[in-house]
Amino acid sequence: MRVNIPYKNVEFITDNSKEIDEKTAFLLTSQNKRFLEEAKAKNPPLIVTPKELIKDLELDKIKVVGITGTNGKTTTAAAIYSMLLDMGYRAGLQGTRGFFANDERVESKSLTTPPILSTIYHLFEAKKRDCEYFIMEVSSHAIDQNRIEGLSFALKVFTNISQDHLDYHKTMENYIAVKSSFFQDDESMKLVNKEDKHIRYSLKNCYTYAVDEAASFSVTAYSLKGGIKGLVKHFHETEEFYSNLYGLFNLYNILAAIGSVKLLTNKPLRDVCDAVESFGGVSGRMEAVSEDPLVIVDFAHTPDGMEKVLESLSDNELIVVFGAGGDRDRGKRPLMAKAAQRFAKKIYLTSDNPRSEDPLEIIKDIAEGFDNVDNVLAVPNRRQAIELAIKDAKEGEVVVILGKGDEEYQEIKGEKIPFDDREVVREILNR
Repeated sequence: MRVNIPYKNVEFITDNSKEIDEKTAFLLTSQNKRFLEEAKAKNPPLIVTPKELIKDLELDKIKVVGITGTNGKTTTAAAIYSMLLDMGYRAGLQGTRGFFANDERVESKSLTTPPILSTIYHLFEAKKRDCEYFIMEVSSHAIDQNRIEGLSFALKVFTNISQDHLDYHKTMENYIAVKSSFFQDDESMKLVNKEDKHIRYSLKNCYTYAVDEAASFSVTAYSLKGGIKGLVKHFHETEEFYSNLYGLFNLYNILAAIGSVKLLTNKPLRDVCDAVESFGGVSGRMEAVSEDPLVIVDFAHTPDGMEKVLESLSDNELIVVFGAGGDRDRGKRPLMAKAAQRFAKKIYLTSDNPRSEDPLEIIKDIAEGFDNVDNVLAVPNRRQAIELAIKDAKEGEVVVILGKGDEEYQEIKGEKIPFDDREVVREILNR
């Protein structure tokens, strides 16, 4: 890619050796270093590393916050960003939903953690907007591929680990080791979910948060009825907070955000907790698309993520629509079935993003996890599955559509075909 960042005597920076010209410097990264000789042959005006570029552009003056974990990255990052803005700070946000600065959407959705040149460009744009903070989601792929090289983090946040991405990492041990490597330095301030026993981290400059254990930020009382109400204790301070989000998993996300904002700003805990209520959640995460019938769309696509969403709604009779992504970790598919069957009255098994795989084969893999299939109906066409689930819903039952959240397409045989669960629900109900 090539971005417009005026730097020394050039106008552009590229991480692609083929894009070098007299106006374009070459950014040498861990991912492209094998093309260094090819880049030199094109006689670039400059060759610069991410660390040098960040320092020279004074982007290291912005406090970077990195959030990683299997689930909760997007919501926690968005909550920190929202709370900082609400408290009068200027901030940028980068993640699966795109790039935002000071409550303005600058770029649409992208990778959870894009290549380092994209991140540097977003930091550059954030600096132009006088941002003091830059909140970013950090994926395990990005850690492993060093797509965060050159960045200094003012705070690193860990949410949780459960099975995901084993198509890439191969084993849970590898996956845990990659996530843990992000937290093993002594310099960065860290905030870690104390109740997740998988993560390994340096104790130096480390704070913890927990709901059921003593921690740097702990919940002394809470209620999940009609939103989330709780009391958070941080050393000598104890304050009440309220969020209109649902579920125990969102209590953890909000607690992580409270801890992060407190550590970053050192403002009174009361001021931090006051900012929680203004955060309305993230599109496609526990999003109520319809009230009558109640239809909820969520991005949950791992066994643990599904279990947490469905458990938070378990006071209701649930009709669940879900599938699994193709060309990804096959081992989690039967585990997703077990998670759904624990809570669902009826299940519609369907396609997610099948990619190059046959949707029926994916459905077969998932179905191996069911104890029985009396309440399971396989409907490979996702639109049809959603329509049948909505028609099937009786008074008081809740339709929960999982896996894609606010995605606006389905990936099928190399094509991205427009498809948005929320829009499909609205079309069906409007008919």
